[in-house]
Amino acid sequence: MPELRLDQVSQSYGTREVVRNLSMRLRDGEIGCLLGASGCGKTTVLRCIAGFEPLTSGEMRVDGEVVSARGFTLAPDKRRIGMMFQEGALFPHLSVAGNIAFGIKSQPKAAQEGRVAELLALTGLESSSEKFPHQLSGGQQQRVALARSLAPKPKLLLMDEPFSSLDVELRERLALDVRAILKRERMTALIVTHDQHEAFAMADQVGVMHEGEIAQWDTPYNLYHRPGNRFVADFVGQGVFLPGSVLSNTRVKIELGELHGHVPTECDASGCAQCSHSCYVDVLIRPDDIVHDDESAMHAVVESKLFRGGDFLYTLTLPSGAQALSLVPSHHDHAIGEKIGIKLAVDHVVAFRRTDGARAVHTHPNVQPIKFVA
Repeated sequence: MPELRLDQVSQSYGTREVVRNLSMRLRDGEIGCLLGASGCGKTTVLRCIAGFEPLTSGEMRVDGEVVSARGFTLAPDKRRIGMMFQEGALFPHLSVAGNIAFGIKSQPKAAQEGRVAELLALTGLESSSEKFPHQLSGGQQQRVALARSLAPKPKLLLMDEPFSSLDVELRERLALDVRAILKRERMTALIVTHDQHEAFAMADQVGVMHEGEIAQWDTPYNLYHRPGNRFVADFVGQGVFLPGSVLSNTRVKIELGELHGHVPTECDASGCAQCSHSCYVDVLIRPDDIVHDDESAMHAVVESKLFRGGDFLYTLTLPSGAQALSLVPSHHDHAIGEKIGIKLAVDHVVAFRRTDGARAVHTHPNVQPIKFVA
């Protein structure tokens, strides 16, 4: 049975509908994430789950129990849901141990002390138990906030942008640590974030939100390699769309060569089961789909580059004038304006039917068809 289940949930502020017919499932022990830009409705969903906002339609269950429906909202303190806020919201006058124990004060003293000691060890804070929040680093404060949220053993833990105040390096490292802690506790959790790296580092399932709806609920791998629609393809990761034409049920041609795989979904939907050059698509090419190869007869010009330590992210201008991205190991340091050899290394084809008119597809004379498992 899913620990968290939302069925056709909607929520409005006055006449403005913020969440629209949203459904999702989160199984026992899974970590889920709602990912999206500001204003997409993700925090409103979290507030509805916590019981801070009523539903205008739909139904919400936690561990099989209805906690929200139209005309009914179970009080937040009756839901056994933990909440970890963006800033941690620690009590400055309490020690680390005191903060962790705050939500279990009704338990016997021995039980409190045992649970606090367990969580101090779990979060690596044993040596900081008597310190106060102002004596801790940002990462340590978030660990205390997590431990305090876990102390009462909630059915579900909600996290609202928990690492947004931290620097990028600490944010990614802490996301991995928090995931490990949640998995050791076998905790079902839902995080809200706008940061894709954070979402992918923490979550088993990610829902990409857009205008109050979940555009796709899937694994991080599938969101990147098998986006279900053009919005998700454009929102997740980096990449460019290159014009292509469908040659047959299994062949799509772009400027850099032929890609062999399944017929693009949106092409099928348009009734082009027997496609020819008259059926045009846009093909998503990720930076890892274009490999630098000095021996290749196919060349592109380095338009700009971004040094990222282990690699460069090159923006390349193709012979047609179109641009693409390529990840290149950092020992291949090429100058802007230099021509470099490239080749395709595509494992997944992602293509969508064109909506702004057909464009010609130029094929490099030295290109051979490229086969892959789509």
